[in-house]
Amino acid sequence: MRFKGLDLNLLVAFDALMATRSVSRSAERLNLSQPAMSAALSRLRDYFGDELLMLQGKRMHPTPFADELMPQVRTSLLGLESMLSRSPNFNAATSQRSFRIVTSDYVLASLIVPLIAELAAEAPGIRIDCGVPQPSTVQELEEGKIDITITPEYVIGGNHLSYTLYTEPQLVAGWSGNPALAGGTISEADFFAAGHVAVVLGGGATLSYADRQLELMGRTRTIEATVAFFTAVPWLLEGTNRLAVMHSRLATQLAGRFAIATAPMPFEIPAMKQMLSYHPGRKDDAGLSWLRGKIEAIAHAGA
Repeated sequence: MRFKGLDLNLLVAFDALMATRSVSRSAERLNLSQPAMSAALSRLRDYFGDELLMLQGKRMHPTPFADELMPQVRTSLLGLESMLSRSPNFNAATSQRSFRIVTSDYVLASLIVPLIAELAAEAPGIRIDCGVPQPSTVQELEEGKIDITITPEYVIGGNHLSYTLYTEPQLVAGWSGNPALAGGTISEADFFAAGHVAVVLGGGATLSYADRQLELMGRTRTIEATVAFFTAVPWLLEGTNRLAVMHSRLATQLAGRFAIATAPMPFEIPAMKQMLSYHPGRKDDAGLSWLRGKIEAIAHAGA
């Protein structure tokens, strides 16, 4: 099919070339021969009057025009994908769609686990694939490889639609036998005198919300152990006098599984905004709108 003289299949080839920066890997991705992919690149260059991708060493690099063109191509392809996946009568009970959600392990425990439990009864054919945020997450969301991300406000970025899913206070958590938490409160002095378990994200490159707020306040705590996952924290609290700053929803879920106690923060930390993000090309996707509604209902029920 052609539109204004352009074979629309070439847009799919362009998308693959920009993603892989390789003719051979693009050919593999699209199940084409390498000569066919080379011919597609040649036709793209002729149509746009630009080299688009130029070989430098062993890798191809996009021209400035190709970088400018890529978001428009990606949005167009996502729009087509959304149109083709739409049905005038979307029926979750019979749908066989898969959705990829990227979020932290703590949101997985507090939101996605109950979501999947509901889907098992209401929409057994729908599959949820979960992943944790990576440096490539924003790019993958913009490329349509991710349907939804749920991240704190300070993490989001890129060209997508976002809104506040819920806000959440932070709590001090520790072993139920920790004397500093006796009575359900803790003093500021005891908080900073204690050793802490901290969560470091992205291989230590990203501070957790609590530590980011402490850094903005010019305060530091004594870190005795770090973990890469929020759900690992209780294992390092039980039987010790260590403390941790924990999201209130996670604390509620874990309290019945671990011998931990919580107390309000002894000083003010703003409530964290948890943002739901998706690509603007998917705003009219009935299936995705339905899924977002399910997530919103679970989030509000746990408020």
